[in-house]
Amino acid sequence: MLIIPAIDLKDGQCVRLKQGLMDQVTVFSNSPGEQARHWLAQGARRLHVVDLDGAFAGKPKNERAIKQIVQAVGDDIPVQLGGGIRDLDTIERCLDDGVSYVIIGTAAVKNPGFLHDACGAFPGHIIVGLDARDGKVAVDGWSKMTGHDVIDLARKYEDYGVEAIIYTDIGRDGMLSGINVEATVKLAQALLIPVIASGGLSSLDDIQQLCAVEQEGISAAIAGRAIYDGSLDFASAQAAADRGTNP
Repeated sequence: MLIIPAIDLKDGQCVRLKQGLMDQVTVFSNSPGEQARHWLAQGARRLHVVDLDGAFAGKPKNERAIKQIVQAVGDDIPVQLGGGIRDLDTIERCLDDGVSYVIIGTAAVKNPGFLHDACGAFPGHIIVGLDARDGKVAVDGWSKMTGHDVIDLARKYEDYGVEAIIYTDIGRDGMLSGINVEATVKLAQALLIPVIASGGLSSLDDIQQLCAVEQEGISAAIAGRAIYDGSLDFASAQAAADRGTNP
């Protein structure tokens, strides 16, 4: 199982939010490129990058910082990017800049035709991010709840040809309260494509719990606040995940 470090971008800086609230922000680094190189040196095999300003604005806002990250890791590891990706031209530009996977969130819910077109135009490069609370999907940077059921939407997107689903329990994200393993497993069992767990990863115990259910279709977990504030050592986390995968 992969442990994927998250780099959240706001105003060109690396930050973390609590429960997606833009006024609950902690700045961890002023250099996205250096932060990317740090995680590469720690043994990261993929990076998860989110343009927070883009998620709220509906179009990319941190392109310079994103390019710095991609250039910093070069061809060593893939970068997956989300936040404000709402049209095919933006996807093409991201991929041309060296991003490996584009994450579509709000636009997948609001405009499923766009997601269908994206999967057809860029096969193998599209991931959907589903953010939910109590099984219902949130959009627009988590600021609006919908009545859509997570599993129903995920099954539809699987039919479109997406590579994976990133499932985030927004009630836990940035709170260090532990991954919602039960909900993540429930989603993974309903799909054939991989599910990437997100939201609340805080300890080696979380990783062990995920490894125990990895065979259900959970391929990775995104690590955020815990690896920045020191409560979880990334290298140890990935080593534990590797042991769990290959005991």
